Amino acid sequence: MFKKTVTVLSISVLSASLAACGSGDSKSSSGSPSPSGSASSSPEANKPKPQLRVLNQYAQFDPNTDPVGQYLKEKTGYDVKYDMLPVENADEKLNLLMNGKEPYDIMKLSKNQFEKLAAAGALEPLDDLIAKYGKNMKEVIGKDSWDGAMLNGKTYAIPEGGSSLGVNSAFIVRQDWIDELGLKMPNNLDELYTMLKTIKEKKNVIPLTGGKDPIVQEIATVFGLRVMGAPWNTWKEVDGKIIHVAEDPAMKEYIAYMKKLYNEGLIDSEWAINQSNKLIEKFTSGKAAMFKMNWANAQTVTEALAKNFPDAKMGIVPFLQDKEGKRTAVGSGGISWYIAVPKWAPNKEEALKFMDLKLDKDIFKGLAIGQEGVHHTVKDGKYYPILPIFNEKWNNGSYFITGVDEKMYPIYWQARVRKNEHVQKYYETYQENAKENLVGDPLRSAPPIDVISKNSQRLNKLLEDTLIKIITTQDSVDSYDKFLTQWKTDGGDEMVKAANEWYKTAAKK
Repeated sequence: MFKKTVTVLSISVLSASLAACGSGDSKSSSGSPSPSGSASSSPEANKPKPQLRVLNQYAQFDPNTDPVGQYLKEKTGYDVKYDMLPVENADEKLNLLMNGKEPYDIMKLSKNQFEKLAAAGALEPLDDLIAKYGKNMKEVIGKDSWDGAMLNGKTYAIPEGGSSLGVNSAFIVRQDWIDELGLKMPNNLDELYTMLKTIKEKKNVIPLTGGKDPIVQEIATVFGLRVMGAPWNTWKEVDGKIIHVAEDPAMKEYIAYMKKLYNEGLIDSEWAINQSNKLIEKFTSGKAAMFKMNWANAQTVTEALAKNFPDAKMGIVPFLQDKEGKRTAVGSGGISWYIAVPKWAPNKEEALKFMDLKLDKDIFKGLAIGQEGVHHTVKDGKYYPILPIFNEKWNNGSYFITGVDEKMYPIYWQARVRKNEHVQKYYETYQENAKENLVGDPLRSAPPIDVISKNSQRLNKLLEDTLIKIITTQDSVDSYDKFLTQWKTDGGDEMVKAANEWYKTAAKK
């Protein structure tokens, strides 16, 4: 989020500077390409294509020399100059570029960046351009995604979705210790408590480690709370209304359970300060029996544990049942990036043509996973990378995506998971365990909502700090009531009101 100490695209100043720019299209060709990219018979189609300039997020490689970039040049005929934001102070740099009206044709933006620039009038409405040049993107991008890129009834970006709704984490436990102690995998909170208590008494290790993660999804869902990772997805729908996790009536019940675990030494005493790398170190060094693992870390964790303890085994704890015997897993999904065109872009029409060509069926498949028989292969209907050439040549493919085929990309994308057997195993097992129990954030397809963008980061940090303090100190569970009053007054009520206004409108569409 743009820092308060920096003038974030002052709407009055920037809007004034934009007035002279107008909203007219560039002087580029008005001929629309076919989905396959073949040229029309119009004389305009034979004009040289301009070089396009793209501003992307930070990456640790040069996109201008990457094989995927060269592939796109060959298939689309567009020469593209790629720039990227810095790893630090990216929003401040973007602010400077926009105030200077840097002539980019395409920009890949985060949700907060997109909202700020759209509100400042810095982005071109794309509805007319999409209608004229967006045949492919209109076919492969769904309505919910398009709705999420609209502000005040106009489309200001091409929505780039992720790999589909899925779960990222689950509890991992030392299976060899569980077997040694004659324990079974827990199915509910009582069984989890018994397992952790037995491990503490018999193995003298940290039963459950974690850190700076006060709402542990794998436990919180049992109480009906809905939260997913960072940045947090913090909303759920109850009887047609949207509520925030902070105001969920079940929150104090959850806090009481976590406080009990902490007070009895069943969760890490350094819970409030542990970083993610510390959790992995504690688990793989034999200091902790259990932690929440992202499937992306499976190779690192599995190999480190095997190096330290060759006979050790890891087990995946199933998603726990609530009092009614129901399991719930919260998945992430929705729009990952917003692909926008600056108001002053010199090649607006060509930018749309280029992005639409990339969504041609064959071109997009090549962009996502390369050439069959060279970069990937197909087994039993599943895509597998050919190593090491996939990593060497096509590892950065997702960086060049500016919108996805929402039906096929979740299938293509899994080739990346299959680069390592451990990552594949944990990813696929997590999804299988969650398949019948998966819920998502009801706001995941919402456009940026100003009052939420303004308040969510600050209020979520306040919630995080409060929960850690209550769980790890002598503060009573009832002290949460005082925090909740402050949370509502400081912007929480405004966020909930805005969320419900959007949800009611979306439900009518």
